[in-house]
Amino acid sequence: MTKHQHKKFHVTKAYGKRMIFLPEKLKHSLQRSGADEATSDQIVDAIMKDAYDGIATQEIYKKAFRLLRQKSRHQAARYKLKKAIMELGPTGYPFEVFIGHVFEQLNFKVKTGQFIQGKCVLHEVDVVAEMGNTLAFAECKFHNKPGIKCDVKIPLYVHSRFKDIENQFSQQSENNGKNHEGWVVTNTHFTEDAIQYGICADLHLLGWDYPHGNALKDLIDDMGLHPVTCLTTLRNSEKQLLLNKNIVLSSQVLQEPGLLKLPGMTDARIEQVLKEVEGLCNKTKQ
Repeated sequence: MTKHQHKKFHVTKAYGKRMIFLPEKLKHSLQRSGADEATSDQIVDAIMKDAYDGIATQEIYKKAFRLLRQKSRHQAARYKLKKAIMELGPTGYPFEVFIGHVFEQLNFKVKTGQFIQGKCVLHEVDVVAEMGNTLAFAECKFHNKPGIKCDVKIPLYVHSRFKDIENQFSQQSENNGKNHEGWVVTNTHFTEDAIQYGICADLHLLGWDYPHGNALKDLIDDMGLHPVTCLTTLRNSEKQLLLNKNIVLSSQVLQEPGLLKLPGMTDARIEQVLKEVEGLCNKTKQ
């Protein structure tokens, strides 16, 4: 135990809730990003030294990120994951493209932004994913600010749309024997009511921390699908240029370095970015 870990204080989360600061939780998130025990302890100790009761979790994150970046850029990029997903905006389309890549890694054939006729009305479906006899229709709910939760109204709305599409598809002979799935995917959290309704209605819910052990953050880490917005060596304007070209994954930059020939990018900076991407995409988490 480091010298400041006996200090007790509350933190204030983005949605206003106060809770006791848990140093082991911060340490775990740093180590999950690839930091070794000594580095994690040093950062936790530095955070606790200057912390005060009621400190915002965002303030803790910013300081931890800055300290980790001084040690390792690609570890800091992993630590930034949740914020980086929120930076896929301002529109929700890059997030839809990103989720399409997640489904592809799960061995689905994917189409995004599809217009599909239901029994009653025409629907725009964010992600349509097919694998074998399974056909999944996913609605993506993207938020670019912390503290927003996906409440029960969202799965209620998505379920009604999904049933309209399913009713139409079940009448088509080419879809006989196919298993249709409705999905709600969000980069934030579900409320308890939303989860309860999803389970009851047989909807698939995928959120930042749901379902436990197989949530969006787990899939991204396990699959190595870190967004380009994670990269600490790129300027925000450069990230936006890549997003405008539907380049959402850091691995896409590694596969096609020519994508980094952006206005103002020198060869030295391109080499610096590629070095960070190589570390970020290395699943052994150095």
